[in-house]
Amino acid sequence: MPLLDSAAAKADALAAGFHEAGVARARPLDPGPLARVLAGGWEADMAWLGGQAAERLDPSRLLPGARSVLALALSYAAAPAPEPVEGRVARYARGRDYHAVMKRRLAGLLRRLRERDPGLRAFASSDIAPVMEKAWAQQAGLGWVGKNGCLITPRHGSWVLLATVILDRELEPDPPHPERCGSCEACLPACPTGAFPAPGFVDARRCISFHTIERRGAVPAAVAERIGPWVFGCDDCQTACPWNRAVAPSADPELLPRRPGLELSALLRLRFDEYQRDCYGTSLARARYEGLLRNALLAAGWSGQARHAAAVRAHLDSEFPGVREAARWAAARLAAGPVEERPAGR
Repeated sequence: MPLLDSAAAKADALAAGFHEAGVARARPLDPGPLARVLAGGWEADMAWLGGQAAERLDPSRLLPGARSVLALALSYAAAPAPEPVEGRVARYARGRDYHAVMKRRLAGLLRRLRERDPGLRAFASSDIAPVMEKAWAQQAGLGWVGKNGCLITPRHGSWVLLATVILDRELEPDPPHPERCGSCEACLPACPTGAFPAPGFVDARRCISFHTIERRGAVPAAVAERIGPWVFGCDDCQTACPWNRAVAPSADPELLPRRPGLELSALLRLRFDEYQRDCYGTSLARARYEGLLRNALLAAGWSGQARHAAAVRAHLDSEFPGVREAARWAAARLAAGPVEERPAGR
């Protein structure tokens, strides 16, 4: 009998704290979806998507002799709570930095797997390696990639974080999950910037999440004008999804929200030492100090609230170009008076 089988691997994953686990065969993925993203330029500044395309498509490039992929999901679905009017943060980033949480869960899982099979070779990762986690999650039966590009699970909706463990053991695969969006397109018009060039694909050049987290420097005016209350990430396409409306709270304790957002007035006056104290150890650090200031300025301008005007003007001479440009844009918006029209999806 094999030292490790599919049932044992999935049981170990659940025991290590993951909420969903499934197995897929480690074979090359269909290159079509990634090629379409790169051909359209939808990856924006994320050049690593194309630079490591071969590794993303073929798990044997990451683990020679790969035979199976154990796909994993960790829920961050918390109890419903009112969303803040200003300074909104994406739900996944309201607790501890998920990278640290995932790292510990994966380490615990690998210990369990190697207790069963000491000679096991594995490559474990979550969001930091060239692995197409959503594709593997669908192949392993965890859920399907929805029209908003998110992995949707029947039990947790799309409020999940993904990880994979590539193994050099032949495990019985689970059947791929069928697509279950059907004719529903609720997520598509909910996007404030129209960032979906086609169902299932996101153009990062228009995505609020990309610009408030990954983008360095100035944010294009077309996105700034639709930024809404978001200062880190965006959940609009997910909150519109019917699969997310009746999800029971199931979040990993470390991912439970510490706060639903950031107080915008305080964020506009954020000092670097305060950023270090309050953001290190959370996903917010990914945006960097100057990124959070820039985002706060854009949100303040969008709000139309004159009470933010003095704090906005204080950044007109910022040492950071992206912050200066955001301050100029926000100051002009506030000087023009209250904004009557608000983006869709609010």
